[in-house]
Amino acid sequence: MKSFFPYFLLSFLLWQCQQSQKQSEKPETKAASFSFQWQHLNTPTQASLRGLSAVSEKIAWVSGSEAACIMTTDGGQTWQSFSFEVPDSLQFRDIEAFDAQTAYLLSAGSPALIYKTTNGGQNWTLQYENTNPDIFLDGMAFWDQQHALVMGDPLEGYFTILRTEDGGENWSRILSEDLPKPKEGEAGFAASGTNIVVKGEAFACFASGGGASRVFYSVDGGQYWQFSKTPMKQGEPSQGIFSMAFADTLSGVAVGGDYLIPDDTSRIACYTVDGGRSWQLAEQMPGGYRSGVAYFPEDQLFIAVGTNGSDYSTDFGKSWTPLDSIAYHSIQAVAGTSTAWLSGSDGRVAKLSW
Repeated sequence: MKSFFPYFLLSFLLWQCQQSQKQSEKPETKAASFSFQWQHLNTPTQASLRGLSAVSEKIAWVSGSEAACIMTTDGGQTWQSFSFEVPDSLQFRDIEAFDAQTAYLLSAGSPALIYKTTNGGQNWTLQYENTNPDIFLDGMAFWDQQHALVMGDPLEGYFTILRTEDGGENWSRILSEDLPKPKEGEAGFAASGTNIVVKGEAFACFASGGGASRVFYSVDGGQYWQFSKTPMKQGEPSQGIFSMAFADTLSGVAVGGDYLIPDDTSRIACYTVDGGRSWQLAEQMPGGYRSGVAYFPEDQLFIAVGTNGSDYSTDFGKSWTPLDSIAYHSIQAVAGTSTAWLSGSDGRVAKLSW
């Protein structure tokens, strides 16, 4: 026994040393290994750019105030601008593209318009027009080139939800009996075109703010809707959910806050694990009001942007880490890559990679 104990002690100490060495040799976690790189791009406009569609690392379409609409096919080195026979005051708050040829463009207030191009912007077809002085469209989302939804503020007593099954040749409004009634002062935010999202084959949801901040969800392609309450900041016209992003039909995050108090960090982000039926506040909030959020499946990463900076989350929205302090309105993921496009005020466009 006397001879065994020193041997055992020596073996134990050697084992401990080996374990410590193994611990130190463990690779960094995915969150710790991110090395974010920014590329700020010059654009031919000074408009406030809220509509954004990231087709690829080379192709992106961007739209915004002053009826601005631009597109690049070389990663942002050069841009093509498009003009429309509309007032300069028109706000193109959302744009959705599938390639360098096909894109849909949406204007927010009256007249509410939806355009489509199939030849790279050389010609645009007006698919939808509503001149009601109270119309206001907030955003659109596509399952594919044929099936899409558009969400707008309440009009004639209920939310404006438009639906197409033929690539926009026909847009029909969902009937009021298939939609929960909005509360007093409840509406949407056309901050980045991402307060409505679709996933899978038939899942969709949109978010509201103002008098109430709720999430409305559908599992039948947008025909029938239910709603859930959220713990987000709400009650004032400037408060609520401004953007959502989903990893799948169950896991998603919502961000927002109060755009009049951009540094307020209370109740500005929440997450769901049951397809929007219930929502929990983030344990660590972003750094302030956020108007856009995107999900990057290759890295299981969410990035949110706003007027005082951006943040990222690697735990599906439970906690957020500061990323940058530059102001952006919108962010879009490039599918299958670790690259994002971002847009903001004064014609600001950037690419982010890691």
